[in-house]
Amino acid sequence: MAEPVSKSVLFVCLGNICRSPIAEAVFRKLVTEQNLSDNWVIDSGAVSDWNVGRSPDPRAVSCLRNHGISTAHKARQVFPYGFFVSSTFAMVTKEDFATFDYILCMDESNLRDLNRKSNQIKNCKAKIELLGSYDPQKQLIIEDPYYGNESDFETVYQQCVRCCRAFLEKAC
Repeated sequence: MAEPVSKSVLFVCLGNICRSPIAEAVFRKLVTEQNLSDNWVIDSGAVSDWNVGRSPDPRAVSCLRNHGISTAHKARQVFPYGFFVSSTFAMVTKEDFATFDYILCMDESNLRDLNRKSNQIKNCKAKIELLGSYDPQKQLIIEDPYYGNESDFETVYQQCVRCCRAFLEKAC
């Protein structure tokens, strides 16, 4: 019999095609390597609806692939105003705030949006924080690499590795 799921984390950025899918994939790999996959629910989402249903940015996919990580993620929005399900993606409502233990976002704008939205939820249990607050190198903000180049995606990847390792240590 499998152990019950004990923890859950949602990684969030603006569009859910660069930073948060990288963080999700990195964290998924870390828990798999430590044989903790059965103990975690891991997902990522966006504060905007711009990219809903899209795959991660090709540069994010390439960066992950360069580190031996694959992803089949499709972007979704956290807390849209409706509920919609199709064969390719799902947008969920307030449940993210009530079901996830941790919502870890990439920058102060994401944090403001999530805190504002969480105030509308009666049963919000999620601890909402910056993923960068776990960075041993104290780089609090994980900058959006969208308008940058491959090296910017590598910087995001390295930050996510450091932060996710430290978060996993603290959460376990």
